[in-house]
Order: sequence, then structure tokens, then C-alpha cells
Amino acid sequence: MRLRSRRFFEFPFVLEILAILLAFLLGFLVLFVTGYPPLRAFSALFRGAFGSRNAFGQTLTQATPILFTSLSFLLSFRAGIFNIGIEGQLLIGAFLAAILGTAITSLPFPLHLLLALLGGGMGGALWALIPALIKTYLGAHEVITTMMMSYIASYLTSYFVNYPLKAPGWVAQTNPVRVTALLPRILPPTQLSFAFILALIFSILVFYFLFRTYLGFQVRAVGLNPLVAENRGISVPSRQILAFLLSGFVAGIGGAGEVLGVHGKFVDGFSPGYGWDGIAVSLVGRLHPLGCILASLLFGMLRAGGMTMSRVTKVPLDLSLIIQALVILLVAAPRLMQILLFRSRGR
Repeated sequence: MRLRSRRFFEFPFVLEILAILLAFLLGFLVLFVTGYPPLRAFSALFRGAFGSRNAFGQTLTQATPILFTSLSFLLSFRAGIFNIGIEGQLLIGAFLAAILGTAITSLPFPLHLLLALLGGGMGGALWALIPALIKTYLGAHEVITTMMMSYIASYLTSYFVNYPLKAPGWVAQTNPVRVTALLPRILPPTQLSFAFILALIFSILVFYFLFRTYLGFQVRAVGLNPLVAENRGISVPSRQILAFLLSGFVAGIGGAGEVLGVHGKFVDGFSPGYGWDGIAVSLVGRLHPLGCILASLLFGMLRAGGMTMSRVTKVPLDLSLIIQALVILLVAAPRLMQILLFRSRGR
């Protein structure tokens, strides 16, 4: 019996699924203690996430940027880099995509769209390159530099859309992106766009790169033990810079997808913290592209369903955030500690 129990827990994602169920149970108790009807609230949450075509589209729309940012964190973390500036890379990517989407007038669809997407990706990559070079040549820790770069990106984009590039009206936003640069909607009238398909494609590409290419193997080797990797002839700085660039590129594409597929313009404060969510989702998904897809769907469900739950039952939207926090606490935190302990022993 003991042997069977151990094998059961060794199945992939079993512990994560149990932790998610426990997080929902704790959320149920929080609702009950605070005087809200738990069954009615959870019913509204699931109806808001999957109860109709529109609800399902909204869930996938919410999951899309989180999937991009979780892949971004995954790429850097596999190389031993704690890139917590994904939010800034996403914002810069979104901003450049909006600029290219509005300023260029002579390109047809889909060339204009492709240029705006690539511009967004390159913007995110270049924003990640700065802390990468600082880490490599000056030795500054990436946690500090990426966080500072994220704040700079937030204030910089906010300044531009509030002053020099502000569109007429009281909302801080750029002019609308031209039609030739917009991503097609795949489930109208919802905001679900082709960005979701792009996110799935990027998941496959990230999986292929990390687990099916020699370069990806080198990146993972550097992340597992840089000293051993160096002794094996792998250039640690170059692989870490590569991981930084790829991480920023994916985050930038995620930001471009929000501008070109959902909002049609850069709106100040459009991101409720997709970069931070991506870190948690990547850890919940066990730092694997497939896990990132499943975990981003869970977080997308909580965001989309949470809005319906709040509207129907008057339960504060913060409750869905509490459930998210419980999931992170129960799944991601122990997982992160396991990884950090493993790495410290490896060194």
C-alpha cells in the first residue's frame, strides 16, 4: 500500500492538482466565514469562465498574455536567471507594436502585422539585453536590475501616452492601430484573437528549443550547474545572454499581442500584472511549456470567472485573487524552494 501511495504522488501534476483543489477548498471556507454563499459564488465563477461561448472566449483571452509571460520566465529560469522584469519587457513590446501599428501607412496586411509583432518582440528583447549585459560584464544581480528596468518601462510608457503620444480624449492611450496591423479575432464578439494561437505556437517552439536542440540543452545545462557546464566547454555568459534575449522577445510578443489583438491601441495600465502572473504560472506549471499552458488556463479562468462572480454575487473580486495566491503558495513556493535547494547543493 505504501509503495502504491508513493507512485501515485509521483505522477506528473498530481501534487499540483491536489494543491489547486485544496486552494479552492480554502477559498470556499473563506467565503463561508465572511458570510458569502460559497456554492452560489463558485457556481458564478465557473459559469463566468466556461458557461457560454463568450465566457470561454474571455477565459482564453485572459490566459493568452499570461501564457506568453510564463514562457518568458521559463526560458530565463532554465538558464539559471531570475528574470522578474518580464512586466517591463511586455510593456515595451506592447508600446513599440502600437507605434509601428499606427505610424506605418504603406504596408498591406499581413506584412504590417508581421512588422509590428516583430517590433514588439525586438523591443522586449532589447529591454532584456540591458540587464543581461550588466549581469555579464558588471556582475550586478538580475533580480535588482530587471526589477528596476520594469519600473522604468512602466513610467516611460506612461509618460509617452499621457503627453507626447496621447490620443485626443481623457483616456491615456495612443491613437488606434491601423487595420492592416490588427490580429484577426477568432471568436467574435469576444476579444479572443489570433494571439492565443501564437501563444500555443510559441509554447511548442519553446519546448522544441529547450528539449530537442543542442543549444537548448546547453541553456538547461547552464541553469542546472554553471560550473559543470563551463568545465564542459559551454560558454555560460553567452548562453545566459541568449536566454535573456529569448525571454524578452517572448514577453515583447505577448505585449504586442495585447495591443494588436485585444485593445487595438496602447492603453496606459492595460496590464494588471501579467508579468508577475507569468512568474507564478511558470512555477505552477513545473517550468514546462505544457504545464504553462494548463496553469495559464487556470489563471485565465480565475480572472474571467472572478469578474462574473463579483458582478453576480457581489463577492469582492479580491477573492479570486486570494485563490490565485493560495495556488501559488501551495504549489509554486515549495517547488521554488526545491529548485533553489537543488541548485545550492549542485554548487
